[in-house]
Amino acid sequence: MPDPALFARSHHRQEEPDVQWLERMYNNRLRVPDHADYLERWAAESARVRAALPCEIDVPYGGGPDETLDVFAAPQPGAPVVVFIHGGHWKAMDKSQHSFLVPALRDSGAMVVLPNHALAPKASIPGITLQMASAVAWSWRHARRYGGDARRIVVIGHSAGGQLAAMMLACAWNVFDPALPPRVVGGALGISGLYDLEPLMHTPSLQEALRLTPRQVQEASPARLPAPAHGRLLAVVGGDESGEYLRQNQLIRQAWGRERVPLAAALPGLNYFSILDALARPGRRLNRLARELMR
Repeated sequence: MPDPALFARSHHRQEEPDVQWLERMYNNRLRVPDHADYLERWAAESARVRAALPCEIDVPYGGGPDETLDVFAAPQPGAPVVVFIHGGHWKAMDKSQHSFLVPALRDSGAMVVLPNHALAPKASIPGITLQMASAVAWSWRHARRYGGDARRIVVIGHSAGGQLAAMMLACAWNVFDPALPPRVVGGALGISGLYDLEPLMHTPSLQEALRLTPRQVQEASPARLPAPAHGRLLAVVGGDESGEYLRQNQLIRQAWGRERVPLAAALPGLNYFSILDALARPGRRLNRLARELMR
């Protein structure tokens, strides 16, 4: 469990929705029939990227077997550092499937870090959150070696990674590790993020692996925490995603306010999977937002 001092808590609840409705809202593989085509293409493109660009693979950031990351050096020194956290509802997916995002981020001048984490039910969401804090702390300590500027760390996350990206913005870093400054992450981009975990606790296909408790929902739901003192979160979701994903995207702005969440936007014509393709393509709005956050 995280130290309560790391992520201050607030308390509120919502009525429990219908279980079948929740399954329709949160099961994206059912909502997007050609999801396997996306995953297959991402894996193939990612393998090509790792073969073509200078990188270090499976670098340990902690002592656990799942605590490794891939790091792609910046093209020039003094670059922003982008930590991308993959999705998969905390129970699936892998960093190796997301290297396809690196060229577009690196073309913006960034050092790029792709961390893995243990998957549920082996790990709880609060435990995974602490793993990602360790990965970001590693990025801060090693930024210069790979051409990055430790003062310019941005975290981007998809789906479950959106929750984790928001939690990194909310982290009290000098409580997590007294050797760190109070502010490590300057900005975050949540893509199809999940900011209130309570509905997931009532979604059988997710809860079977996540095994969420009410206490964990309170500890690890960004929308239930006070707004961070610094930084900003850009929240985006595909316009073709479910009503719950659209609601979650607005919820974090309602919870944290416009100063911390200056943008909560639905991008037309994009679903839960195609939205990552938009991040990877220069010229698309999502790619421009990522570049803006790095500046």
